[in-house]
Amino acid sequence: MHAPWSRRAFLLTTGGSALALSSSGLLPAEEATAAADEYAALRAKWRTLILGEGFSPTAEPFKSRLAELGATARELLDTMAPAPGSLWPDISYADPDPDTDQESYGYSANVVTGYSRLSTMARAYCQQGTGLTGDADLTSGILTGLDHLYTQVYNEDQARFGNWYSWQIGAPQQLLDICVLMYDHLSSTRVADYCRAVDHFVPDSAVGSYTGTSTGANRVDLCRVLALRGVVGGSAAKIALASGALSPVFPYVTSGDGLYTDGSFIQHTTVPYTGSYGSVLLGGLGMLFALLRDSAWEVTDAKKQIVFDAVEKAWAPFIYNGLVMDGVAGRAISRGLPASSASDAAKTRADDHRRGHPIMSAVVLLGQGASAAENARWRGLVKGWIRRDYYSPPLGDSSLDLTGLARLQDVADDASVSAVAEPTGHRLFPDMARATHRRPGWAASISMADSRITYYETGNGENLRGWQTGSGMLYWWGDTYANGQYSDAFWPTVDPYRLPGITASRKTLADAAGGDWGASMPDVKWVGGASDGQRASVGQYLKGLQSTLRAKKSWFCLDDAIVCLGAGIVCTDGAAVETTVENRNLGPAGTTSFQVDGAAKPTTTPWTATLAGAKWAHIGGHGGYVFPGGATVKALREERTGRWSDINKGGATTPIARKYLTMYVDHGTAPTNGTYAYALMPGASAAQTAARSADTGWLQVLANSDAQQGISVPSLGFTGVNFWFGGTVGKVTASAPCSALISEKGDGTAVICVSDPMRAQTSLTLTWQRAVSAVTARPATLTSAVTGTSLKLTFGDLSGTRGAGQRIIVKLGSS
Repeated sequence: MHAPWSRRAFLLTTGGSALALSSSGLLPAEEATAAADEYAALRAKWRTLILGEGFSPTAEPFKSRLAELGATARELLDTMAPAPGSLWPDISYADPDPDTDQESYGYSANVVTGYSRLSTMARAYCQQGTGLTGDADLTSGILTGLDHLYTQVYNEDQARFGNWYSWQIGAPQQLLDICVLMYDHLSSTRVADYCRAVDHFVPDSAVGSYTGTSTGANRVDLCRVLALRGVVGGSAAKIALASGALSPVFPYVTSGDGLYTDGSFIQHTTVPYTGSYGSVLLGGLGMLFALLRDSAWEVTDAKKQIVFDAVEKAWAPFIYNGLVMDGVAGRAISRGLPASSASDAAKTRADDHRRGHPIMSAVVLLGQGASAAENARWRGLVKGWIRRDYYSPPLGDSSLDLTGLARLQDVADDASVSAVAEPTGHRLFPDMARATHRRPGWAASISMADSRITYYETGNGENLRGWQTGSGMLYWWGDTYANGQYSDAFWPTVDPYRLPGITASRKTLADAAGGDWGASMPDVKWVGGASDGQRASVGQYLKGLQSTLRAKKSWFCLDDAIVCLGAGIVCTDGAAVETTVENRNLGPAGTTSFQVDGAAKPTTTPWTATLAGAKWAHIGGHGGYVFPGGATVKALREERTGRWSDINKGGATTPIARKYLTMYVDHGTAPTNGTYAYALMPGASAAQTAARSADTGWLQVLANSDAQQGISVPSLGFTGVNFWFGGTVGKVTASAPCSALISEKGDGTAVICVSDPMRAQTSLTLTWQRAVSAVTARPATLTSAVTGTSLKLTFGDLSGTRGAGQRIIVKLGSS
């Protein structure tokens, strides 16, 4: 249901009707003038939103960026050659066989590219300092291009082909931006023509129901089109429709696209997308809120506060020192360098940092419409991210538009804003099978898959080999090191069967195996965990994509380490099965030191060895790895060459080489009960790693089987157990599958967290063999029984506790 119209919106929509006249007290001519002024004000606002404000065109970095914009526009003007089927010779939209296959997707994308180039020219015309500001020839070229595309392809008589997105979002957004920028040069005939074209491809029915391609970020994009169509064409009804049609985006969802109460964001029904589509949603809402603020069509739905809350609940947890974690970027991870940009890689490459910077800009814009406290806090977050992103400084990001750059520069220069430090703590996002863990000096993220969340997304010829990204991939970054680990051509050069943290069969998979748009999901439900907000027990029942592989994987996220356990590894594919302990991208040189049990290993490439009985290993400048009780681990240094076009059909074909240092456990070709155990210590020195390995009492592996996995760290008062089935592990007994975490504090209390990752348990009994004197905090559905030596907890319903779980606080007795 759309939000009700304001009185002013109603008057503008009804124009000079008798009702409007009697309600407003204005004469018809005055009414028309007021409406025209309103649209002019909105056009002025949108110009500012897309051109930026508050910066000097003669100051760097803006001076150089404006000059580059002018040079690009000049080149576009000089190379424009209108002809049947194309506006520029290199981007034909004349599809010889128009349908919805991959080839047609390319032709429809060229329609968008045509408008995008005209938009670049229009910005160069409007911006100061481009060398083409107000240029008459540029004006003529823009108008020629607009008329050409309207006559040839984007008009009310054209049937769409290829990608729906090109016709309903990509092309009309660019077209309407141009119309706003060049409005004073457009005749009424041109405006009417272009509006008719937009109405043809984006009718009101595009937002008639919240389904299909009209949800989440796509809905926001469609509303942007409708709102700007109303602004350009002077249609109050269109603007009102757009404002009201945003309302379904705001509420929390329990399935499909949108924001979830645990902070998850899903697009395309099954894909975690905080860092890509989520960025579009956040940026789009920020612009629409700003456009309509203080107008007749201001977005007044109280549920928009959910979006404000999500800045820190959904987006901030996945931004680390300016980058947005790849585990929530979907197929965007394969867009590192488009084929058309191979000669200009410095300006057009994409990576986790360059995906993070627009989110930072969007947060700044969104803050302008939030509370004063939220705005101040968010500016502090952004300032911290700006300062700490040493690998790809946001203020030097040539792919960030001038508007975004101006917003970030404003925050960086604002002496009243104090940079907020990276937080510590753990966040579980069970609704999208993700987790983040942050400690002083480093951060990590875990990507999984289950019956609701796809293994990976491919589509439009993108992310063709992301098959294993949901197989328990463990990403991690340091605060002042390794922030380019996944930025530096990682995705086209890494072995896709040896992503860090995963367990996988090396059975050959075809490009795009499993189907487009996240179609393939494992039929497993036990994926999730329990967390007290600082530490966590996380688990994944893994089934391989198009494979017979099965495994139980657990991660126990602690203060300076993540303990990784695997068990029940079974596979009959006839191919090798491996668990990748680590696969570090060492860049083009790759001479980083590596030692095992104190012995230095060769730094030359290629090199390979079987490390029998290894107790610990260390990668210089990265961190340490401890193998409790010793393990046989294979290690290799290799140079790998790939192309972005290998993983994205639109990618650059230029070969790229990177060197990798890999450690993995070889489970053989037909494991029946494979296991592994190791602890990752990001940032640890070799001495710290060796000391942890020698301290055999620090970690106790209580269980590592197909039925349960659990550990205890006495010095931390930590016990974590993933019960794949009920049973007893150490001092903890569970009557049914669950994840449990116990953290004994130094103040005589303990926190117990229990969740049901399967969302199925209507009753569960957990017993802890520990003296407890009292239960001081409990959920309403819990009953407890305290004896002299144990605590018995009976949960009435755990079906909704897939997240951090139910939290119980107890007062400990004498042990």
